[in-house]
Amino acid sequence: MVVLASPDPVAFSEEAWVQVLRSVDVAYRELVDHQVQLEERNAELEAMRGFVYSIIGAMSDALIVCGPAGEIIEVNRAFTDLTGATKHEVLGTHLLDWFAPEDAAMIKRGLAALVQGRQVKIAEHQLRVPEGTTPLEMSATARLDKRGRYVGAVLIGRPVGELRSALSAMERTHQALKEAQSQLVHSEKLASLGRLLAGVAHELNNPISFIYGNAHALDRYATKFETYFARVEAGAGREELVALRRELKLDLAVRNVRDAVTGALEGAERVRDIVESLRRLSADGSGRMETFDLVQIAQTAAHWVIKGRASAIPVEIDAPGPVLAYGRPGHIQQVVMNLVQNAIDAMENVENPRLDLSISTQGGTAILDVSDVGPGVPEEIMLKIFDPFFTTKPVGQGTGLGLSISYKIMAENGGSLSVANRPGGGARFRLTLPVGEVDG
Repeated sequence: MVVLASPDPVAFSEEAWVQVLRSVDVAYRELVDHQVQLEERNAELEAMRGFVYSIIGAMSDALIVCGPAGEIIEVNRAFTDLTGATKHEVLGTHLLDWFAPEDAAMIKRGLAALVQGRQVKIAEHQLRVPEGTTPLEMSATARLDKRGRYVGAVLIGRPVGELRSALSAMERTHQALKEAQSQLVHSEKLASLGRLLAGVAHELNNPISFIYGNAHALDRYATKFETYFARVEAGAGREELVALRRELKLDLAVRNVRDAVTGALEGAERVRDIVESLRRLSADGSGRMETFDLVQIAQTAAHWVIKGRASAIPVEIDAPGPVLAYGRPGHIQQVVMNLVQNAIDAMENVENPRLDLSISTQGGTAILDVSDVGPGVPEEIMLKIFDPFFTTKPVGQGTGLGLSISYKIMAENGGSLSVANRPGGGARFRLTLPVGEVDG
């Protein structure tokens, strides 16, 4: 049997205590470091938690966090504000308790889809509120743990009731603006017609006078024929009838009847054309888009404006022949009349005024230039000349709507309206439209 020698008790105690003290010192330092790190992590975690909750609380959309069975475990302030319930009253209740019964089936299908890993489309549900229900545009995503297993759902609902009310109000306002704009356009048309009444009256007076004169001639011829045929029916002899025919000048009357009828028809057709032009000019915004002769429209518009003035202004029209354009002819005629009227107003104090109309085509575009020899358009107002209510005329002499409405009309007809100063002096307004197609 071997007996081991025992160590020196005094020596063992000193070394042991030294090692113990060192170990304790190291352990304490590590414990202190660990505690510091733990406190730092806790502070960061608390700060992050506060940050997350501040974001959740600041959300304007309603937030609902559910457990795997649909029980509510967290909501934000937006949700409690909508429902009027406290957070304590909401937590632990089921998601379906806060929505209309008719939405229950859809919500259940959505939660089932999340459990199966499928995405859920955004849908509208009716949230219960103190006043009844309010629509929410809901989106839902699954909550997963570290292993990717389903542990619940996060739902975000955006209130759309106020948005719809705002959109409805905006739509009503937009409709009112459209109606007001339509009234402004109509008022501007009436103002244009008012300025042109003298020219229209003169234009109608000529063919009406022509019809009136020919009608009187036909009445005289009818009286002669009635006198002659009355004697025929009375059995007058040949010599009497020959003498009566010579006396009444029936041979000349017969020849003139055809001319009188032709003249009356021409006058009636001219009146018809004038009335048709007036009808086109007074048409509302639903006028039909069609192919028309831009040269004829320009000639008619310029003619009417010039005829409505006390003194005539020379008009030079440069056109290769008919120029077909596509748009609403009545609207385009209104624009041309407005441009011609503005050009004449610009030349009010010019010694030798002259109006130039140039009509041409370039590629697929029909172009009409209305030019004057006035002072031109100052550069500082060039960019705002088409703004609504902008006018350089004295108060009471201009609404400032003519050019802005004309600009809009040209855009609605697929064209454009622009302004520039001529190199030799004066202003030039250019109107463009798509080229029209030839029938057949």
